[in-house]
Amino acid sequence: MERQQRAEELAVQILKYARNELLVAFRFLDLALCKPELKAGDIETLGIDGKYLRFNPNYIFALYKQGGGELNHSCLHSIFHCVFSHPFVNPSINHDLWDLSCDIAVEGILNELNMKQLETLTGSAMAEELAALQQGGKLTAERLYKRFTDKPPSPGEYQRLHDLFCRDEHGPWYAPPEQKVPALSGTAGQDSGPTGQAVSSGSVTVEISADGAADGAAGGAADSGLQDEWQAISRRIQVDLETASQLSWGDRAANLLQNVQEVNREKYDYSDFLRKFAVLGEDMQINDDEFDYIFYTYGLKLYENIPLIEPLEYKEVRKIKDFVIAIDTSGSVQGELVQTFLTKTYNILAQQESFFSKINVHIVQCDAKIQEDHKVTSWEEFQAYLKIMELKGFGGTDFRPVFRYVDELRRKGEFDNLKGLIYFTDGYGDFPEKKPEYDTAFVFIDDEYGQPEVPVWAIKLVLQQDEI
Repeated sequence: MERQQRAEELAVQILKYARNELLVAFRFLDLALCKPELKAGDIETLGIDGKYLRFNPNYIFALYKQGGGELNHSCLHSIFHCVFSHPFVNPSINHDLWDLSCDIAVEGILNELNMKQLETLTGSAMAEELAALQQGGKLTAERLYKRFTDKPPSPGEYQRLHDLFCRDEHGPWYAPPEQKVPALSGTAGQDSGPTGQAVSSGSVTVEISADGAADGAAGGAADSGLQDEWQAISRRIQVDLETASQLSWGDRAANLLQNVQEVNREKYDYSDFLRKFAVLGEDMQINDDEFDYIFYTYGLKLYENIPLIEPLEYKEVRKIKDFVIAIDTSGSVQGELVQTFLTKTYNILAQQESFFSKINVHIVQCDAKIQEDHKVTSWEEFQAYLKIMELKGFGGTDFRPVFRYVDELRRKGEFDNLKGLIYFTDGYGDFPEKKPEYDTAFVFIDDEYGQPEVPVWAIKLVLQQDEI
């Protein structure tokens, strides 16, 4: 027992030495490196659950003998998992694919940092593999998970990637909250395949909208307060990289910055967003709020089946009536994506509580000039248009013609109370110089290459494809 205690104390000293070396090299990670407590646990290698960095003393000794780079690399690998909210995971996801995605994302960052303190024996092999994986887009855990979900790797390919990128155990992520020191089912590097069962190897609300990879924390790291603490640390790192550390780190931290931006990206409920364009009006429905049951029941009692007061058949509600949906039909726009966006918008607005029975919606197609304006006044017309809609234009992108056209319609009395305009686009264009007299939102699809800044008077909404 005393021997074990001495081994644990020595391992803690080694880990603190590694942490101090990392603090000197990465000052912007100070809060993240000092956040987890060091704790020996029933674990074969190394693992983090947000609160504790758990370790097996013998594994720490083995890493230390290989050189400081191996130990530093493994420690920072585990810390980065919490910085990017990897442990706060929806338990219903495919654990194997999520684990692999998180490990690859973290190793991509460590490879790009290119620091002597992080050098490992497998560094060159990982660099080659990361270069190949990066051809498919950004190496964030959420995007990699979606990629692997859409096209799962073969068992052999999965095992090869797992052996190359896995450096810690992820069992604590999936352990029950009441299990203080979770017993893990295996080690980093154990033989496993993408079966959808929990394994101990590897890692946007973050939620990920389509696949749910992180849209609700549960399991071993399901402490909302703990997740909030790591979220605050992640935001601190993002601000530091965007300001004070920008000159000293520059492109070397580009991948790290992309990952923290992905984690901290504000997520939107498109349904709630559309309701911002609602106006106050009367709707034909019973107004229970202003209905007096006392007189009503008194009448039934006094005159048998004759109530004294009938319920009001209207009430004031906030719904959408006048609205403009502008579609960018420049050459880069995908017709299928436009169809999906309009269908999503229709499904939300078609809900009884969202729209008045009589509507006035203009669907305007425009590239560098107005190509088509289709007016719909009922849900039947909206649905019929979706079936026959054909994109027109495919020229350059200029947002100004739509605003001039809508202003002309307003002057002609086409709208009673135009509350807003949504402009669906995926490219750059010329914006109006002045704010229109109605709210305007530019909706972009995240294509991994960034979107233009919009004027200060406009709302910028960036959605993932799976969010529409």
